[in-house]
Amino acid sequence: MGIALSLNGKPVHVEVDPRTTLLDALREVLSLTGTKKGCDHGQCGACTVHVNGRRINSCLTLAIMHDGDDITTIEGLGDPSNLHPMQASFVEHDGYQCGYCTSGQIMSAVALLKEPCGPSDADVKD
Repeated sequence: MGIALSLNGKPVHVEVDPRTTLLDALREVLSLTGTKKGCDHGQCGACTVHVNGRRINSCLTLAIMHDGDDITTIEGLGDPSNLHPMQASFVEHDGYQCGYCTSGQIMSAVALLKEPCGPSDADVKD
């Protein structure tokens, strides 16, 4: 099936099997490997991307469900010469650990700043 979407600010048309998850379409079809496959069950968050400004686990949704959507992956946040402030903060504070799930953590953190969770550390933890 053909789907058209905006991927990291650019229009993309891609052909996928109807059973293909958004995660597999990003990694295997579109060669954007920054989004990682961790548990493949929606528990770890390594596959977090933004769809229409909201964070989702891309392993839990089919690519064909996102025809016409605006999708942002870690590759769309910044680049090595111009990091997104959250990416720069992870580097500055050694927040990347082994690095495998870092892209999902960064995508979740960026989304969290846009969500109405509350301004205090306790609000964010909750």
